[in-house]
Amino acid sequence: MSFNKITIVGYLGRDPELRYTPQGTAVCRMSVATTEKRKSSAGQIEEHTTWFRVSVWGRQAELAKEYLSRGRQVYLEGRLRLEEYTDRDGKIRISPEVTATEIQFLGQRSDAAEPAGPAQEQIRPAEPEVLAGPTASDPVTPKRKVIRRRSRRGLISIEEDGIPF
Repeated sequence: MSFNKITIVGYLGRDPELRYTPQGTAVCRMSVATTEKRKSSAGQIEEHTTWFRVSVWGRQAELAKEYLSRGRQVYLEGRLRLEEYTDRDGKIRISPEVTATEIQFLGQRSDAAEPAGPAQEQIRPAEPEVLAGPTASDPVTPKRKVIRRRSRRGLISIEEDGIPF
């Protein structure tokens, strides 16, 4: 038995590109960067960035194009394949390519005009609702405002929004 699975949490290097196959299947391509910090032998902290070319298929591809943009953080699971190519200088390079099977949107929404992804749904605290205080016929209770919070029944949960991940 063999097994090929990779998990990546990184940032998009460019906006996703959505295309369709002749059969009508959506495919979205994007580049994702991961960065790790480590100390060199001289004691200096160095950053090492690895770029992955990622392909997402089907409905997830359409959602990625709709909700993701350059600089956004994303969680991916998929299969890793290493592709060899020759660069402009004639050197052989290796490019890690991932075919994503699972994708989740992370981080904060940068622009209020963009649609919100499932991981970005922010639940705002309900505004207080002021109800009538005690009546004049109730002499024992001092006059005060009764404040109750509205129920959260009207808020959308992540499970109910129809996005499949």
